[in-house]
Amino acid sequence: MERAAIRYANEGVQADRAGARGKAISSYQQAIETLNTLISLYPTYELNKVYIQRIAMYQARIRALKGDGVEDSAVQYPVEPHAGGGQQAQKAELIIKEKPNVKWTDVIGLEDAKTAIREAIVYPTKRPDLFPLGWPKGILLFGPPGCGKTLLAAATASEIEGTFINVDAASIMSRWLGEAEKNVAKIFSQARGTKGAVIVFIDEVDALFGTHSNEVGGEVRVRNQFLQEMDGLSEKGKSSMVYVIAATNKPWELDPPFIRRFQKRILVTLPDLEARVRTFELYTKGLRISPEVDLKQLAALTEYYSPSDIRDVCQAAQLTVVRELFESGKALDPTSRPRDITLDDFKHVISVRKPSVSRETLVSYNAWFQTFKAL
Repeated sequence: MERAAIRYANEGVQADRAGARGKAISSYQQAIETLNTLISLYPTYELNKVYIQRIAMYQARIRALKGDGVEDSAVQYPVEPHAGGGQQAQKAELIIKEKPNVKWTDVIGLEDAKTAIREAIVYPTKRPDLFPLGWPKGILLFGPPGCGKTLLAAATASEIEGTFINVDAASIMSRWLGEAEKNVAKIFSQARGTKGAVIVFIDEVDALFGTHSNEVGGEVRVRNQFLQEMDGLSEKGKSSMVYVIAATNKPWELDPPFIRRFQKRILVTLPDLEARVRTFELYTKGLRISPEVDLKQLAALTEYYSPSDIRDVCQAAQLTVVRELFESGKALDPTSRPRDITLDDFKHVISVRKPSVSRETLVSYNAWFQTFKAL
């Protein structure tokens, strides 16, 4: 839903720039509806404050676009969503800064990725004196969606007891916050000013730094500013503890100059059999499952399933027995409990829920990895 909201918002901005008012209004409205749904489903989500601000901005722009006889050149766009909020308000709008509570052991499998990140980030942070030539400041995580790229980045920040800066990519590109390259500069400025090690995490980085045939000035300037900031981390700040971890599901869309700035390029791929067993163990430990359920058998049946897919399988199996309880009319009795989940329940779910990653797509990831890999 987050991705859908960002996509609708970006479509609205592009249509707005092109003067397509109807398309812009429709896209902004879709973004608003998606964010409202997200907020209602997850009322305690940490990004809701940012989403509420986004909704207000899109609503204001819709009202301006619907103004009778108002030309685009006459529209007064808000420069900042927090009028009078100053620098601190702008920075809060751009990023979510936190100390993640994710343990390294929470990341199942991905041993090659863990090893590469230990060498590039964990070891230099703990013993910088052992690295006279410096160390990598840019890590690119790529692979199918739902395989743990965000979790891996958060666990890295936790391992080095660092601050995790999760960048709101939509805010960077929003013209309502001023020129996009200034937003990038503010993010890196705050990262450099934060005490201790810092992980700047940018998800779906291809949306910001991919190759596009119809770029406008903002996209070009933000890319150039980002590349300058990355060069500054690598050349001028060899002892700096600021690291940039970028994640993408579409590595083939990235610009070559952007790829070069990331000394480590790591494929975060689908789990193997052992990792799938451990993933089933993780997601079934809070469920009541029948003793007959063999998690190794389930793991064998879910080849090409991502960890996110496996979570969905377990959730769907739980929903099956809950639905039966409601249909029986006993659910309103607080003492009633769903029956145990059986092996057949899992098998049925697997038969109707195919993996979200195709074999052809996996071949594309492996081909890109063989071309650009840097572990």
